[in-house]
Amino acid sequence: MYSKLMPLLCSAVLSLSSHADEASVKKAVESRLGATVVSITKSPYLGLYEVYVDGQIVYTDDKVSALLIGSLIDGKTMKNVTDERMQKLTAIRFSDLPLNLAVKQVRGDGKRVFATFEDPNCGYCKKMAREMAKLDNVTIYTFLYPILSPDSLEKSNQIWCAPDRAKAWNEWMIEGKVPPGKGDCDTTAVRKSVETGRKLAINGTPTIFFADGERVPGAIPLARIEQKLAQAQSR
Repeated sequence: MYSKLMPLLCSAVLSLSSHADEASVKKAVESRLGATVVSITKSPYLGLYEVYVDGQIVYTDDKVSALLIGSLIDGKTMKNVTDERMQKLTAIRFSDLPLNLAVKQVRGDGKRVFATFEDPNCGYCKKMAREMAKLDNVTIYTFLYPILSPDSLEKSNQIWCAPDRAKAWNEWMIEGKVPPGKGDCDTTAVRKSVETGRKLAINGTPTIFFADGERVPGAIPLARIEQKLAQAQSR
């Protein structure tokens, strides 16, 4: 009986010790950074802890003697471990997005679905808009996310108040045609889109969410969008 209990007791002690270490590291990181730690995990590299805090991954040891911010690369596979972990940590449930607040575009059969958060004055967003104009058989939900300037909010309100929001958005982003709306309708949706973006810790535009919940920050080429859409459909 004693011999059978010992492995179980040792396992329980190690588990408690691990949780205690994580708790102390969490407390120390929060104290130093003044931010709430969302998750903490012991990584398989150099005894470091992976700490997800303030929308980024920080690595540290059990004494929090140093805080490392940047990409961790696996020495054998040369894979970017940090990027892979960020994809998982920042993923969402697509169904949780308040899609009624977005500008909706349906092309072809509309089976491939994704959402974007974009500022109408974002240069990278305009570049990506020209790329996305070539997509077919998609449904695109564009959340107006005016965070760059007061004019961004004005343009967003004008687009939301336009008779055809999708047309107004594309004409502005691709052709530079000023939206026809006056911005004097109910623009609660724009304000709520900003609130949603902040809750999701979106700090830059464009930010894309695919149907499988994966988040991709920044403008990406058409080929990568097609690849992501295919991957999301296959899951």
